[in-house]
Amino acid sequence: MVHETDKTRAREKRHARVRARVTGSADRPRLCIYRSLTHLYVQAVDDRQGATVATASTLELRAAKARTGNIEAAKKIGALIAERLKAKGLEKVVFDRGGYLYHGRVKAVADAARAAGLKF
Repeated sequence: MVHETDKTRAREKRHARVRARVTGSADRPRLCIYRSLTHLYVQAVDDRQGATVATASTLELRAAKARTGNIEAAKKIGALIAERLKAKGLEKVVFDRGGYLYHGRVKAVADAARAAGLKF
């Protein structure tokens, strides 16, 4: 499938351009997203230390037998990552959409995180 490879490579190039300008720190970590067909993974990264501060993914929703590849699951994950970051005393983040369009599940994560109190 040449088309899939081209799409993946184009996303990786977009992500590299964004990552050249966006970095996370201890007081303002980078909130990065990876989106697959069935799951969504979100993590807050301190790029200066090279450490992950907090993570959340739709894999955690499987125990509740909830669907994981939709906008409702993305909203739950956005609220969950915001809750975990606020528990660590962090309220500001830098958003890294991972080369994906700011639309659909990516937008739902961002909106839910903002609604839960994160600032970016």
